[in-house]
Amino acid sequence: MACSDDHGSNQENGGASGSVTEVTPVTSDLSVDLSTDKAFYKPGEKVVFTAEDALPAGTKVRYRLLGEVVGEESVNGTSWIWQPPTTDFKGYMAELYRQENGTDVIVGTIAVDVSSDPARFPRYGFVADFSREKTAEKTQEEMAYLNRHHINWVQFQDWHNKHHWPLGGTRTQLDEVYMDIANREVYTSSVKNYIEAQHRFGMKSMFYNLCFGALKDAAADGVKEEWYLFKDASHTTKDSHDLPGGWKSNIYLVDPSNKEWQKYLNERNDDVYANFAFDGYQIDQLGRRSTLYNYNGIPVNLREGYASFIEATKQAHPDKSLVMNAVSRYGARQIGETGKVDFFYNEVWADEADFTNLKAILYENGVYGNYQLNTVFAAYMNYNKADNRGEFNTPGILLTDAVMFALGGSHLELGGDHMLCKEYFPNENLTMSEELKTAMVRYYDFLTSYQNLLRDGGTENSVSMNCTNGEMRLNSWPPQQGSVTTYAKQVGGKQVIHLLNFSQANSLSWRDVDGTMPEPALITKAALQMNLSAKVNKLWVASPDVHGGALQELAFTQENGVVSFTLPSLKYWTMIVAE
Repeated sequence: MACSDDHGSNQENGGASGSVTEVTPVTSDLSVDLSTDKAFYKPGEKVVFTAEDALPAGTKVRYRLLGEVVGEESVNGTSWIWQPPTTDFKGYMAELYRQENGTDVIVGTIAVDVSSDPARFPRYGFVADFSREKTAEKTQEEMAYLNRHHINWVQFQDWHNKHHWPLGGTRTQLDEVYMDIANREVYTSSVKNYIEAQHRFGMKSMFYNLCFGALKDAAADGVKEEWYLFKDASHTTKDSHDLPGGWKSNIYLVDPSNKEWQKYLNERNDDVYANFAFDGYQIDQLGRRSTLYNYNGIPVNLREGYASFIEATKQAHPDKSLVMNAVSRYGARQIGETGKVDFFYNEVWADEADFTNLKAILYENGVYGNYQLNTVFAAYMNYNKADNRGEFNTPGILLTDAVMFALGGSHLELGGDHMLCKEYFPNENLTMSEELKTAMVRYYDFLTSYQNLLRDGGTENSVSMNCTNGEMRLNSWPPQQGSVTTYAKQVGGKQVIHLLNFSQANSLSWRDVDGTMPEPALITKAALQMNLSAKVNKLWVASPDVHGGALQELAFTQENGVVSFTLPSLKYWTMIVAE
């Protein structure tokens, strides 16, 4: 066998003709439900694992950092403690397994994120109902649900009294109950219950508000006419965001760059922080507007105004986190270049409906944030279907999450009591099936445990791959209907190739607006070849769709720069890693 020096023949691995040593077969019987006591852990913190039922006899757990086993032990009962390595910003997979006839049977998996700062790998959830029912017990239960998905940031939507006066009551005299913008009751105690529950899990609590909203009674609360944005140079018509008739008020827009307004709203935020243990401010905007003028008739540059607003807000509360929405990318560069936001947040709409748009946004955000900030997509699924009551379309959700996560993003979608389907976060017309609930746990375990391959740098590259037994049709990014799309990245000494299954896809839009995306057919035992000139020492695959995300090492051959192997399975998404 002729072989070039750069990859060798793998003879040292013990097999002739480029073969490698035997690998332990993996199967699964995911019968053990696991949880951890926190959404993420600071270096040095211990992890408390809890199993819903007593573990089967002979159960072991191994802790993996990507392909490397960093610890292993026998476990029994329903709870045990692990001390992870103290290296910062690492994702681990805990695999519970037993051995049967030389096969590892995975019985349960769960991810662990060891990070001193949750901004490095943001996983965002939300809460949007602060009614009387949200007791300490209820909010603890809901946040335990988000904690199982390792949600480390939570956005409080529609929690406030008025956009220009978020607090219900005054700094020194809180209202026990007040009305939100839609005239729903908000209980101050419920807001506090959520924050306390989140902090028990280590999550960050972020209050939502526009950067430039004032209601019709704002003058009585000290908001000046000279601060508003106008549609004309003679300040006769204020710009507004009009709301349904039964709501409190339309929202009138203020100039976010106006220094007096910035000072005013930061004083109101100070009232909020004095009464609620919020960790920061989720700043909102409304996307592109027509030409707007300040009171003096001068056209306003909103994008620059956002940057100015962020700077002033950070200066007023330097210890608080800031995240700002870039609606349809509007102002994303200015937001990122402030260096004052914890991560990017992109609300994506019909003008960015293609899977390729998601990748473009991630690329741009990398540039704007100097490759230091990760991205969360606020992306509303099954949008048209959500006009009526029904169920989320599981294939649409999973294909979109697979693509977002493989590309390095994450998805704002999970609430304490429902999943997100509309920009009005309280909308709960669509419910999650048991299948979808189970899949979400697996997908968020995958996002978390493999975060160092998915969201921690690396260089996009191209790897030629073909299927030699006709089990799948392959194309490299961008996606094509009727095909499996590959997306490749070099991360340190690892070549990562994501397989994303568009074989049965009925569109190339992530939105699945009508909930009609079909389930992909399961592909098994596809014989694959890929061109890799560097010598491969180890080849493994992992998928959120199989074995709870636990990795499977694969036998392979490498000859003349061609790595040949059999892919066990592909449903929505499988990740191949060559070390």
